[in-house]
Amino acid sequence: MLSVAPALNSQAVASPALPAPLGSPELRASAAAVAAGERVEVVEERSERETVFANPDGATFTLEKSITPVRVAREGKWVEPDPTLVRNTDGSVGPAAAAVDLSFSAGGDGADLVTIAKGTQSVSLGWPGALPAPRLDGEHAVYEDVLPDVNLILTATVEGFRQVLEVKTREAAANPALKAIEYRFGAENLTIQAGAGGGLDALDGNGRPVFRSPAARMWNSAGDGTAPAQAQRSLYLAAPAESGTDEPVAAGPTEESDRLAGPGPGDDSSVMDLKLTDSTMTVEPDAGMLSSTEAKDFPLYIDPPVKLNDSERTVLSSDGDVFWNFSGGDNGMSVGKCGSAVIGGVSYYCGNGYVNRMYFEFAPGNLKGKHVLDATFRVTETWSFSCDARWIDLERTNNISSASKWPGPKKLDQMGDRNVSAGRGSHCSPSQPREPVEFNDYAPEPDENLTPTVRSFADGKISRLTLMLMAKDESDTIAWKRFDDDAVLSVDYVGKPAKPSNIGPMVGESHDCNTVESAPAIVTDPTPNLTATPQTASGGESGAQLRVAMDVDKKQSDGTWVNAMSEAVRPSSGYVGDNVKVTYTAPTLPENTLLRMRAWTRSHYGSEWLAGPSNGSTTGWCYFKVDSQAPDPPTIMFNSTGTDSYTPCTPNDCVPHGKPGKAGSFTLGPAPGDVNTGYRYKLTSGSYSSGWSSYIPGATVTVSPVPSISGTMTLHAEAKDNYGPGAGNSVEFVVKEGDGPVARWNFAEASGTALDTSTADPTLRDNATLTGGATRTDQGRRGEVTVTPPTETAPAVKTTDSGLKLNGTTSYAATTGPVIDTRASYTVAAWVRMDTPTRNATVFGQSGVNRSPFYLGYEHTSKKWSFREVNTDAAVGTPFSYQRVESKSPAVPMVWTHLAGVFNAADNTISLYVNGELQGTTPFTTAWAATGALQIGRVHWSNVYSDYFPGVIDEAAVWQEALTGTQIAQESALLDADGKASVELVAAWNPTGAQGTSLPDGVSGYGRALALASGASLTDEGLVLDGTAGAGTTPGPVVDDSGSFTVTAQALVDGAKLLTKPNGYKAQVLGQRTATGSSWSLWFEKTGTKQEEEFDENGDPVIDENGDFKTITVPVGRWHFGRLTADGSGASVQSMEEALVDTETRLTGVYNAQDRTVQLYLTSDQQTSDGIAYTAQAGTGELAVGKGYLGSWANFLPGRLSDIRLWAGALSDSEQVSDVVGT
Repeated sequence: MLSVAPALNSQAVASPALPAPLGSPELRASAAAVAAGERVEVVEERSERETVFANPDGATFTLEKSITPVRVAREGKWVEPDPTLVRNTDGSVGPAAAAVDLSFSAGGDGADLVTIAKGTQSVSLGWPGALPAPRLDGEHAVYEDVLPDVNLILTATVEGFRQVLEVKTREAAANPALKAIEYRFGAENLTIQAGAGGGLDALDGNGRPVFRSPAARMWNSAGDGTAPAQAQRSLYLAAPAESGTDEPVAAGPTEESDRLAGPGPGDDSSVMDLKLTDSTMTVEPDAGMLSSTEAKDFPLYIDPPVKLNDSERTVLSSDGDVFWNFSGGDNGMSVGKCGSAVIGGVSYYCGNGYVNRMYFEFAPGNLKGKHVLDATFRVTETWSFSCDARWIDLERTNNISSASKWPGPKKLDQMGDRNVSAGRGSHCSPSQPREPVEFNDYAPEPDENLTPTVRSFADGKISRLTLMLMAKDESDTIAWKRFDDDAVLSVDYVGKPAKPSNIGPMVGESHDCNTVESAPAIVTDPTPNLTATPQTASGGESGAQLRVAMDVDKKQSDGTWVNAMSEAVRPSSGYVGDNVKVTYTAPTLPENTLLRMRAWTRSHYGSEWLAGPSNGSTTGWCYFKVDSQAPDPPTIMFNSTGTDSYTPCTPNDCVPHGKPGKAGSFTLGPAPGDVNTGYRYKLTSGSYSSGWSSYIPGATVTVSPVPSISGTMTLHAEAKDNYGPGAGNSVEFVVKEGDGPVARWNFAEASGTALDTSTADPTLRDNATLTGGATRTDQGRRGEVTVTPPTETAPAVKTTDSGLKLNGTTSYAATTGPVIDTRASYTVAAWVRMDTPTRNATVFGQSGVNRSPFYLGYEHTSKKWSFREVNTDAAVGTPFSYQRVESKSPAVPMVWTHLAGVFNAADNTISLYVNGELQGTTPFTTAWAATGALQIGRVHWSNVYSDYFPGVIDEAAVWQEALTGTQIAQESALLDADGKASVELVAAWNPTGAQGTSLPDGVSGYGRALALASGASLTDEGLVLDGTAGAGTTPGPVVDDSGSFTVTAQALVDGAKLLTKPNGYKAQVLGQRTATGSSWSLWFEKTGTKQEEEFDENGDPVIDENGDFKTITVPVGRWHFGRLTADGSGASVQSMEEALVDTETRLTGVYNAQDRTVQLYLTSDQQTSDGIAYTAQAGTGELAVGKGYLGSWANFLPGRLSDIRLWAGALSDSEQVSDVVGT
């Protein structure tokens, strides 16, 4: 989109006409900003709350994050938010423009009172009786007299709605119908569970909150008469100088907010009990308040609101009032002491002396992948107590929720302060209109830390950033002020550089990076071409201006390394974007000397640049030698092998041929003048590598490598002569997709037959009929499925996957006839979750006359998975034999496991794969044809059906070919259309709203509970652990440790308690027990201590008796994910920088069984670009939270945990982590 226009309520210029498209939207906007000399919005980056601008320096960008939506989508376009209610064409009522789909009843049947939705996820409430047609008043819909003298009032907001029963008289309050109000209740594609402080959370299939409701409250109008009479006049019209009376004069607007939004000063209020079933929500008003409220203190209000959970804000009052997700309205909300003060002999009155603090909590959103250069917080001051300026502080605190109450979460650090007065307008001279107040670091004051804090926020060290506005002097009434809800976090940034890819000396069309020092690559040219491809961290790609720095060292005889050339930076002028290959011709390098190369990405802005990590500090140096006498790169010739032979890629064309498993034919020969004695080769594609073959002797050889996956494939070849190895060469070709399954059953239908989704032609489908009590469960292996991906202006359409639920005694699914020819090569595969087994359990078989030729499933005698083949369709009592391949480890019940059995007719073998890993191969030479139906969940054996499977089967598929091991690994990754792994939530423990000594899982549906030990306590903030005994356990394993999985937790380490632990102490967040430690775990390692300046509760430096800044000792350390063992031998990936203690951090660990690596994310910031090599180990015993097992229980965590979740499946990248895990 070339048009560049200003965002709503933002200062920017439109882009001048450009002669032609110029790269990405960010680059076009950047060029326009340079030309105009003003910042230009990148329109394509718009979202409801975020706006991106290109700055006129041509290098940096600004992201503005608004706490409330600044635009919303309507009919595919961005429009200004407007909660004014309008009547829809279907007769319902809804806001003109909101961030949610919101529908209020037009009257009549109360079942459709209100529905709030985001995409296909919705929550609905129904009134227990008939409703009158509503009277519309702006954003309010008033249903009058739903009970005698009781109005039902629905209020639309841009982010949700509020529902209030307005009880107008004491007689109405005595109505028995108000003792318990039962609403009809429903949720679509969401799970409802208890939230903070008695509220409710509506969670998606991955446990992320979509909508939230605080605790239901009721309040009366007792506070309406608390202010002196004169103070109740219109406060904007009150002119203090004209008072002429001893009565106090109002200092500002009296109402803290809309009367329908919550209690005001002096009102009596009460939290109500709320009971939830699958179809009802019952609110029980405070009977005492109903009966004791005096007539003058009516109306009385009963209110449970619901809101979208994208950001949060609240005002906390010392008198106990809470204004969660407040609306600024016309007047804003107040900060500071609302009392009385005398100015110029006149007494000004605000309130009864309560003190307010205001909080704004930001999600990271598109900050990920950015390097923060500068940060500014901005919010509009709408009123001040007087024309004299007073100081206000901006503080970082721990996070807020609807349960937060005075004095609020712990203060962590001062972000800044401002001495301001605004909003009184012409009452001051000169006039002081309402205006934004900006907080930005002031260099002479080192205690102002907004920019470094936001940088940590972008780096994932802080999961959500909560900022508090407070009066610096909360005893000074004159410091009382009002602010709007329009808070903005404005961040100047550049893309964060990451390790380059494809580093090394050029080899043909590719590169060669040998990371083993003893096996360097050979280069024959003393001035080789070096290459690297610059990368940015995920989220930082757009508009990045990059260069690559390259360094080559040589090894000296004493073993030390020195420069072999000066550092080279390319391009030497100008820049390239993310993932653009650069090359450099090196100067003459020394021959027959061991060399090593590294490269790193530089992200440039103006005259400065930021360097990312190099391969030298991460995946390893690229070692090579220059040997001009060694064989030059060999020639590689493609040979025709008939139809669909592989052909080389050209600069402009790559034509796919063949398929996985189909061998190619290539002739490797000497370069002119060389006399070679042998060659070796390998295939690579992305992270896949076949590994080097052994050297094949000959001056010229023909090789037949077999690609095991589809996609672009690189064939590497190296020659050798009588003196040693030579240089390499490479060519590229493209392998077509395989034939695909001949049948696949997703079991995603609502009911009825399971459709074969391998074809769209109904006449070719092998549908399977569910029989004997077989049903579908919403615990399918794909978890939450995206039906339609999100667009700029529309949310994703999602649904919950389902699987085949079998009872283990009678239920199964079967086709009407054979699906595969069992004499030819075939593969059968499925995801299974087996209940505790008591007998054999079969996943797949295909019926013959008397038995099935193959059996994929569980064998009870060995307690292992197996794939068996029978040599004949023997009648009962007739001899037969079978071959078996069984799993290396015992089968793990109650977890998701991928099984695949392969019969390869080409070499007469059978193979078993578990979670994509080959378990074994054995000969089988007597295949025979089974012409009966394919059975799913049982098998034909000795002329009867048996071995019924107990549990769930999903994503069952069969192929009429022998899949390669790599294809099976890809199948077990369960990738979606975008190449992202499907994940199924299998455990979710959120302490919010929980009580007692057991923490249940009410979200995933798998029903595991954490048993809590002494020293562990549940609060609305989380599971608090004392660091000595506090922990939680549940029988494990919860996931199959040999397969891919993802685990996450919100963690806070108590710095004071950690300080008492020795250096090297490892505090486990959670992990799976084994006899020698953990099969996997997340933990914090204390690496030492450091001195920091001490600040008081107001964020000011503490001065000692000598006038010097006082310091305190604080612990430092890093987060880890991997294997925690007693001897320290376990591999782990650690956070790149020191962790923040006393700060809530979102930790996510991922084990990818397909590439056998572990990854750690802080929020969604990936801590290493390539992961750490990791060997899976089966867990036994408990999964533990807050402690680890090292021969005995130890490694207790001092701190707090919340939102603990586990998935079957490995999240693919930081983008998917952000989407699935959230913050």
